[in-house]
Amino acid sequence: VHTHTHTHTLWPFHFSPSLERRLLKLYTHILTLSNFSPTLGTRLNKMVTSAKSSVPTVTDQAAAMQLGQCAKNLATCLAELRTSAQKAHEACGPMEIDSALTAIQTLRSELQDAKLAAVNDQLKPLPGESLEKCAQDLGSTSKSVGSSMAQLLTCAAQGNEHYTGIAARETAQALRTLAQAARGVAASTTDPKAAAAMLDSARDVMEGSALLIHEAKQALISPGDAESQQRLAQVAKAVSHSLNSCVNCLPGQKDVDMALKSIGEASKKLLIETIPPASKSFQEAQSELNQTAADLNQSAGEVVHASRGSSSQLALASGKFSEDFDEFLDAGIEMAGHTQKKDDQVQVIGNLKNISMASSKLLLAAKSLSVDPAAANAKNLLAAAARSVTDSINQLITLCTQQAPGQNECDNALRELEAVRGMLDNPNEPVSDLSYFDCIESVMENSKVLGESMAGISQNCKTGDVPAFGDCVGSASKALCGLTEAAGQASFLVGVSDPNSQAGHQGLVDPIQFAKANQAIQMACQNLVDPDSSPSQVLSAATIVAKHTSALCNACRLASSKTSNPVAKRHFVQSAKEVANSTANLVKTIKALDGDFSEENRSKCRVATAPLIEAVENLTTFASNPEFASIPAKISNEGFAAQEPILQSARSMLDSSTYLLKTARSLVINPKDPPTWSVLAGHSRTVSDSIKSLITAIRDKAPGQRECDSSIDNINKCIRDLEQASLAAVSQNLASRDDISLEALQEQLTSTVQEIGHLIDPVSTAARGEASQLGHKVTQLARYFEPLIKASVGVTSKLRDHQQQMTFMDQTKTLAESALQMLYAAKEGGGNPKASHTHDAIAEAAQLMKEAVDDIMLTLNEAASEVGMVGGMVESIAEAMAKLDEGTPPQPEGSFVDYQTSMVKHSKAIAVTAQEMMTKSVTCPDELGGLASQVTVDYSQLAVQGRLAAYTAEPEEIGFQIKTRVQELGHGCIFLVQKAGALQITPSDGFTKRELIECARAVTEKVSLVLSALQAGNKGTQACITAASAVSGIIADLDTTIMFASAGTLNAENDESFADHRENILKTAKALVEDTKMLVSGAASGQDRLAQAAQSSAKTITQLTDVVKLGAASIGSDDPETQVVLINAIKDVAKALAELISATKCAAGKAADDPSMYQLKSAAKVMVTNVTSLLKTVKAVEDEATRGTRALEATIECIKQELAVFQSRDAPNKTTTPEEFIRMTKGITMATAKAVAAGNSARQEDIIHTANLSRKAISDMLTTCKQAAYHPEVSEEVKNRALMFGSECTTGYIDLLEQVLLVLQKPTADQKQHLAARSKRVAGAVTELIQTAEAMKGSEWVDPEDPTVIAETELLGAAASIEAAAKKLEQLKPRAKPKQADETLNFEEQILEAAKSIAAATSALVKSASAAQRELVAQGKVGLIPANAVDDGQWSQGLISAARMVAAATSNLCEAANASVQGHASEEKLISSAKQVAASTAQLLVACKVKADQDSEAMRRLQIAGNAVKKASDNLVRAAQKAAFDKADEDNVVVKTKFVGGIAQIIAAQEEMLRKERELEEARKKLAQIRQQQYKFLPSELREDNN
Repeated sequence: VHTHTHTHTLWPFHFSPSLERRLLKLYTHILTLSNFSPTLGTRLNKMVTSAKSSVPTVTDQAAAMQLGQCAKNLATCLAELRTSAQKAHEACGPMEIDSALTAIQTLRSELQDAKLAAVNDQLKPLPGESLEKCAQDLGSTSKSVGSSMAQLLTCAAQGNEHYTGIAARETAQALRTLAQAARGVAASTTDPKAAAAMLDSARDVMEGSALLIHEAKQALISPGDAESQQRLAQVAKAVSHSLNSCVNCLPGQKDVDMALKSIGEASKKLLIETIPPASKSFQEAQSELNQTAADLNQSAGEVVHASRGSSSQLALASGKFSEDFDEFLDAGIEMAGHTQKKDDQVQVIGNLKNISMASSKLLLAAKSLSVDPAAANAKNLLAAAARSVTDSINQLITLCTQQAPGQNECDNALRELEAVRGMLDNPNEPVSDLSYFDCIESVMENSKVLGESMAGISQNCKTGDVPAFGDCVGSASKALCGLTEAAGQASFLVGVSDPNSQAGHQGLVDPIQFAKANQAIQMACQNLVDPDSSPSQVLSAATIVAKHTSALCNACRLASSKTSNPVAKRHFVQSAKEVANSTANLVKTIKALDGDFSEENRSKCRVATAPLIEAVENLTTFASNPEFASIPAKISNEGFAAQEPILQSARSMLDSSTYLLKTARSLVINPKDPPTWSVLAGHSRTVSDSIKSLITAIRDKAPGQRECDSSIDNINKCIRDLEQASLAAVSQNLASRDDISLEALQEQLTSTVQEIGHLIDPVSTAARGEASQLGHKVTQLARYFEPLIKASVGVTSKLRDHQQQMTFMDQTKTLAESALQMLYAAKEGGGNPKASHTHDAIAEAAQLMKEAVDDIMLTLNEAASEVGMVGGMVESIAEAMAKLDEGTPPQPEGSFVDYQTSMVKHSKAIAVTAQEMMTKSVTCPDELGGLASQVTVDYSQLAVQGRLAAYTAEPEEIGFQIKTRVQELGHGCIFLVQKAGALQITPSDGFTKRELIECARAVTEKVSLVLSALQAGNKGTQACITAASAVSGIIADLDTTIMFASAGTLNAENDESFADHRENILKTAKALVEDTKMLVSGAASGQDRLAQAAQSSAKTITQLTDVVKLGAASIGSDDPETQVVLINAIKDVAKALAELISATKCAAGKAADDPSMYQLKSAAKVMVTNVTSLLKTVKAVEDEATRGTRALEATIECIKQELAVFQSRDAPNKTTTPEEFIRMTKGITMATAKAVAAGNSARQEDIIHTANLSRKAISDMLTTCKQAAYHPEVSEEVKNRALMFGSECTTGYIDLLEQVLLVLQKPTADQKQHLAARSKRVAGAVTELIQTAEAMKGSEWVDPEDPTVIAETELLGAAASIEAAAKKLEQLKPRAKPKQADETLNFEEQILEAAKSIAAATSALVKSASAAQRELVAQGKVGLIPANAVDDGQWSQGLISAARMVAAATSNLCEAANASVQGHASEEKLISSAKQVAASTAQLLVACKVKADQDSEAMRRLQIAGNAVKKASDNLVRAAQKAAFDKADEDNVVVKTKFVGGIAQIIAAQEEMLRKERELEEARKKLAQIRQQQYKFLPSELREDNN
């Protein structure tokens, strides 16, 4: 249903009620499809990937084929579903908000019904529902609702209807889950009041959400309206409050809230100004404080434990914690009453406040974890909160209690150890950010500190140095906590790295980072506004805020660059700006506070913290969207088992350390107790042993090492199996696999190699810095090699060609060996980012593997396309289509224009190939495989560029359209490739041919749609591309016109003069200047204006070219030089316009200071200069006195522009040979001579001729010089020399022409003398250029005039003509045989075959002669530059003439064979031609033998080739003679029966015989004369040999 109406009615037409209901139902189904597809698509994509990667490892052949085929089908269907869903979304998208609103109102009604059922005691839980499950669902969903609402607000504020609809739909879906969970909780609870409260709060959430979506809809209608934005924010806050109320109704949450409230009430006792006097003695107060501290610490541990259990356990634990806190607080206040000084009292109260804050955070963290146990970092935050409580208690105890020496330090250490013990309970989450190797370093460092501390504890106990003892206990405690943390993190990494565990995947953002930053910023802000904060504390808090806000802004920047969702992109950018701005404002107030700690400045600082905290909280909420979430790792049972040695050692270390500290605690009081010293020594040994075993366990369990060893063994075994199979193949004993077809084996091999290719980069990345992933990746890689070897050996066993067998075997072995090298490098790297010395080896091994994969895939694709197997191609296209929907790389390197240009090229290539496939489907179906492969390659490139173009296109709708149309083209390409495969299998199937032609037409149409989408994306740049193409056509046309003019054939059609065209030319040229201005200004303005300017300039240059050509024609062919001058002038203008259009295209939309803008201005100046030059030339054409001078000025300007292009760093489009370069330098020499002569004569005709000649000579030289210099085989030094002397030659030539110009103006003898000096400079530069060209050629340099080189060239030319003749023979077919004489024409097939074999043999012969010629040069028998030029030249002439004779004779033979077969010539002519081939072959052999080494390889090959020609010629002669003889035998002579008639017949026969004999004699004499004439031209060596 296509409707984009924004009115309040759903349909823009009036329907009957029943039809409207049906349409609404259809609409709902379509909307459901378009909404559900993204989630479904992501999951199905993973399913397809998993299925494809599993195929090679399935041993059952039938099951593997079935699974592979199903995966391909699913991938294709998924691509179609994606396209269809996008179309459905385009049609129904605008109604999503209404649909979401209706859904939420329905949920509200359902909750109201549930409330009535609960009141009547009829609300029952659904099957599978329990209180704990529903509570967890509700808790986790509440975050999803909050996140999707944050996205809804952002989309509505941005006015993006498309993404607002998506956010509204996601909100409605999350609310549905929330409503179901709320109903489940209400149905499962036994308290009717709690059930009613839950349902009421859930209904409030629904009402608020409905109002929020309604307001969002209104905000879309009037985007930018401040009032609607404010209303939207207020409604959002109300919904957030309702959501919190709903979560607080969960069982256990109320109890935690009551505990929090109780702590808050108790903490009010700390706000009193005067502390009441103490009611107990100091000893009693101290003892009570110690006892309550121990109880509170224990309760904190129970809260941590209970938060992972049931809601009732949490309720009990939080209640007990609040009671213990109350008692502890009272004990603390009692101790404060005993303090004598006011400052000490303030410090005690401050510590109590810190404990209150830490306790509240602990309960909040426990509450958060119980609501959503799967939340990222929730367990770590809870553990951190518990440690914070312990640390706060320790600080207070240290401050308040006066115990025996060293007691406080030991008690604090014991509490700290107790707090960190929980890290070792169940390490299935990361404990810290440490990598595996960082964990090892941490363990080593801390173990060293611990060893020193333990020695210090023992030593200080003996000496009685209590302060030093306390320091050592503190150091030991910190070291033990560090060891425990490192052990916990290492055990997590070991568990995750086990191949049976599921590795996690990094999301768009790291919610742990955001949560930590949020918490750190909040705590820092609290310290900032605390009146008791010292200047150093304020500075420290400011540093923490700056550090974490900077990290958040960087994370937002990265997330915005990675996401493909434009709304999320903008939200991250906007959030980063808000955080940065609020941080900047806060920093200003902190600076003011640092200068003056007044109450006013503190108040300003307090006000400034609020926006920052709000911005960070909003960002954290948005980042918690499930769309951005990471996938946590899941540790397997094997992984848990691998963790155990590490955990066991760490627990043993903690236990023995606890005992050691308790023993030291008593020893420091009584150091004279020997048994206690013995116990201390025992515990010290146990701690040392535990740490040793911990280090050993961590090192032994290094992630990936065991898997690398196992994989290396596996691949080594596979290589041995492959070598055995290779030996069997060499001895032709490799048994063919009969249980499976070749096609199935090739598919298996292809899929296996593809999977190996996909794993190269992940293994490389893991080996360089992700130790936890290394085991997974190398295991995955190694498991593909057994199926790889099986499939490769299977394919080899099916092949009959031995060369193909060896190719498959060798390439497979190369891949296996490169994988082995990769595994050795990966094992050494081990995932350690600091082991940089291994990274190069890993990268090199990865590159080798990629090359091996590419080689084997190329071989497989060629083999598959030959037999019509196109499965791999279809898969490649489907993969390319799927990549279009992936996120974009962080920073695209080019602009939209770059990607657009590339896409146009690839799109047109696909269209051309599709047209060619239409032709080949009829003429040559065998070639369709290669064309299909080309379509696949082009489409893959197009998809890559399309993804980038869609990302960089403005507006977003254009990008979406580009992506959609490229995907549609992909479907067309898949169908085309499939039909090509089918037609290869059944080439004669007419129906398949028609289908292929239809598919090719569809592809062409879809290409035009892609091009139109690109054009819509950037009309201006597309118009520039079109205009540039038109101008290049004009330049080519002008080159042709110059050729006609130079030949004197450019004549006017009518009797008209140049004056008739002058005004028209001037007027059109001025119009072109205006278009130039429009082009330059169009680059900085919109696309529409640029498009208009480009089209207008292309149209004007076409008109100007036409009128200038008419003007040139009107001059008349009797003055061709002037015609050429005029056409050159317009050609210069056209070239300048082409450069200007190119520069405009590159500069479009760029900033004014961009380098491309400077290029544009430069191009515009050249354009204006050339148009001015044209106008001057037009005015001077009829003035005979000045037109030569004008032509010379134009040429000088043109050469300067050519020189500027030459000196630019842009590489030429193609390269050329040094010989071509030298040939072009000869033109400079001739032009220099003409220029000097013209300067001396000062005649205008000579000047014009010089101008035209100079322009062409310099242009050709500069072009070929740059092309030759950029040849890949030319060294950098020679290249720089060539470019330098090319510039030098051109500069010298410009000086020469300017001197000629000076002579024309002041024709004095002195000025003319300067001409010679200028020409010498040019000649010197030309000499240097020729020497540079010789250096380019290197040792292979030859003189093109050398007779030996000519000989080789002629030999190769003869070979080419013979091959052409052979091809002509192959196309010949015997003529249709007449019915009368079937038997007489049997020999025609033989003639053709024999003639073909002669042609092939002579071709080989001439090539062999060429090789022999090279060998003679190499041996020095024929010099590079012959010492005796006459002698070697004569020999070369003999070789040349012999080669030419072979070629001519072969050509005659082919003609005779053709004529004979067609019935137009006699067998005698055929025999004669064959004999001539044999004779000329003999002569060629003689010519080569003259100087050759008889035992050389080349001579041996030449002899074999000559024998082959002779043999083939003899065969043909015999066949023809036999045919002639048979024909003679079979000719029936009709003898006349009458006597007179019979005599007459005999006389006539005798007469004919005598005439033939005389003709034969004359023919022999003629042949002898011809040979005598030829003999005169043979070199002496040949004549002697013949004698």
